[in-house]
This record gives sequence, structure tokens and C-alpha cells, in this order.
Amino acid sequence: MQLMYYIGLDVHKRIISFCVKEGSGKLHSEGKIPATRFDLNRWMKTLPQPWSAAMEATMFSGWIYDHLKPHAAALKVAHPLMLRAIAAAKKKNDRIDANKICDCLRCDFLPECYMAPTAIRERRRTLRYRNLLVRQMVQMKIKIGTLLMEAGVSYNKQKLHKAGYFRELLTSNPDINEGLRPLLRLCRETVVRLSKLESALVRSLERDQFLVERVERLMSIPAIGPITALTWALEIGEVQRFSSIKKAISYCGLCGAEKSSGNTVQRTPLSKQRNKHLQTTLIEAAKMAPRNSSQLAMLYDKERQKGNANRATLAVARKLVAYLMAVDRGQRNFQVVETSNCIAA
Repeated sequence: MQLMYYIGLDVHKRIISFCVKEGSGKLHSEGKIPATRFDLNRWMKTLPQPWSAAMEATMFSGWIYDHLKPHAAALKVAHPLMLRAIAAAKKKNDRIDANKICDCLRCDFLPECYMAPTAIRERRRTLRYRNLLVRQMVQMKIKIGTLLMEAGVSYNKQKLHKAGYFRELLTSNPDINEGLRPLLRLCRETVVRLSKLESALVRSLERDQFLVERVERLMSIPAIGPITALTWALEIGEVQRFSSIKKAISYCGLCGAEKSSGNTVQRTPLSKQRNKHLQTTLIEAAKMAPRNSSQLAMLYDKERQKGNANRATLAVARKLVAYLMAVDRGQRNFQVVETSNCIAA
């Protein structure tokens, strides 16, 4: 059999620490290289063949993964939290981290995490940038209201961000002085500019041939609009990686963690180990879902009668995950099948 070499990479913004070992654990080489494509190419020419590598998931891992993958026999990305639990130590530095990642890979102890295909990650970057624009737009709208309240200006909250009302407010309200008016105009112009850019990004994703069929299928589900469908498609990636609906619900952050010891069982609030983008989007969709689907309205009312509106919203969000999984796996439009006991997608 051909000898396999194992490489652990500790990735940082400017430096990559590496450790190369044989299958027996014998150290072959270790060191540091600059985190550039040119230096990676030069370093790969010095590596023994064949080799497999592993690195911790960071914000810098994506481009390094894409660059190394065509040259590696296998390339894996480790889950940061689980890796930290396995490789915890009193002494910690880049060289030791690379060594431990290498040992975890060599001994098949590496807690591997999912790495989405490059096409998904590139489009996901665009969607998350759109989320940033929305947050900035909301901040500017709040700032407009704050400036008016600081000056004691009365205004209609429901109409404030409509172009006609805002223009009339600036020109006709005597309480708005010359120092305040330019700030309000600047905030309004920023909101308009961000809104146009946000709409353009969403349209570009909706028309993307890579996503258009999948998004159209997902939007056949009641209460699922373009943003929810795009978020699901790009944050989930390949839906086949989830073997059950429960695992998808856990990934979306719609259930609490469980801590059991002996006869004691504790259920904590919603877990922080989740995809926060999916969690936020699905909960917002679940709040609107009862208005668009009689089945989801019945589910919400049933859970609401138990006395907790938030739990009712979470129940609807979990049902939406089940619908999304069924449509995405089956690659067909949503259909409601009514039986005597249940309603299924």
C-alpha cells in the first residue's frame, strides 16, 4: 500500500502553520508559510505524495480549501467547538495546534464539519451582504426617528419613511431647524440608496440559473417568500446531508439543548449552536405564516392555547422546516395531503 501523509493546518490571516506526519505518527516536517496563493503553490511542490490535510473552520478557510482541494487526496474542515473540546491543552500555540489537528486527522478523530460547494458559498456571501444592508437601512430609519424626537418634532410613525410624507415634513414643519434638515436628508438618501442596492442583490439571486428552479419549488410552500427560500437554499446547501428533520431543526436553532444526568433531565432555551441566519429568517416567516396557510394557522392556535405565543411560533417554524425538507428532497412543488390524522407535505 502507498504511504499516506497527513497534514494539519492552523490557519490565520497572514500565516499558516503546518505539520506533516506519516501514518505511524513520525514527524516529517513542520513550519510556517505566508497565507498567499503563491506561497501555497510553492509549499505544495515540496510535499510528499499522496497527502491529505485538515484545517479548523475560520473565516479564512474557504479560499484555502478551494485552492488546496484539487491537489489533495482528501481535505477536511474541522468543527471549531468540537475540536477545542478534543484538543484542549494547558499550552497552546500555532505549532501545537497544527500538530494536534494533524494527529486528529491521522487517527480519524477529526470532528469534521460540512463545507458547502464553492458555488453555494459565493452566492451565500451575496445574500449575507444583503442582510448587512438591511441592518444598516433599519439603523438609518431609527436614526431619523431619533433625530426628530431629540428636536421635539411631532410626526406620524406609520408614514415617516414614505417619500411624500417625509418631503412634506421637511418643508412644512417649523420645528425642524436648518441644522437638523441636512442630517435628515442625508439619512433619507442613505436609506433610499441602501434599499435600491438591496433590491438589486435579491433580483440577481432570484434570476441566477443555479438557484432559480430550486427557489421556485420552495416558494410553492405557503408563507415562503423569496428571501426565506434563498436563505434556506444557500444556508442549508445540500439538503441530503441531513438524515432527518430533527437534525435540520437543530441546525436551524429551533430547539433547545438537553442536559441529562441520571434521572435529571434539563431542557435549556434555544441553543446558541445554530445557523443564526436561518433561525432569524424562519422565525420571522413563522410569525407571518398563519395568515397565509390555514393548516399553519390551526397549528399556531393549537399551540397558542397552551399559553405561550413564542412556543406556538417555534412550532410553526419547525413545521416550515419539515415542509422545506420535503420539497427540497423530493424536488417537486409543495402539495398538501390530507388524512384522518395528519397533514403532510
